[in-house]
Amino acid sequence: MAERHHFDAIVFDLLTALLDSWTLWNDVAGSEEAGRRWRGEYLKLTYECGPYRPYEDIIREAADRADIHPDVAETLMVHWPGLRPWPESEEVFGSLYTFGIPMGIATNCSNALAEQAVKCANAPFAAVATAESAGFYKPRPEPYLQVLEKLGTDPAKTLFVAGSAADVPGATAVGMPVYWHNRVGLPAVDDVKPMRTERSLMPILELF
Repeated sequence: MAERHHFDAIVFDLLTALLDSWTLWNDVAGSEEAGRRWRGEYLKLTYECGPYRPYEDIIREAADRADIHPDVAETLMVHWPGLRPWPESEEVFGSLYTFGIPMGIATNCSNALAEQAVKCANAPFAAVATAESAGFYKPRPEPYLQVLEKLGTDPAKTLFVAGSAADVPGATAVGMPVYWHNRVGLPAVDDVKPMRTERSLMPILELF
């Protein structure tokens, strides 16, 4: 039996941990290889950004770096409302809601794209922090700290569900235990270890 923990709240990365953004990026780019290349450049730009600059501009710049036609970047944003949650998310959300666990989001989206993506996730989130509202991109501490402040919970008692590899050291650095939903088998970025790594959201329920 898995060890259960006492968490007062849970915070999710949005675009990778909760939503299948990989499929959308790959479909718009025309292939998995092109989508992964584009996504890789986008991640580099957000990690290196420093103070926030528009997320939409980063998507466009990453496309240019990845030799993706500029029109494709615009197409991605037009199709943003087509993002879909991972298949097991509805059951996980329903169980967490039954347990009385407040749920939050910490995302690198702009406010506008985060609003659209949160609707796609279709769950009752108590707090949402974006890179735009926090002033910095993850894995800087500001987005994690902002969602913790909105939830009013202690980091040690707030489980963070990471999607990207950099969220593992990022959330850990502010004192949050991390569950890495590593759906697509991404490599770790450093030696910081999550409390658990899985390729599904379902095992989260074993922790509550």
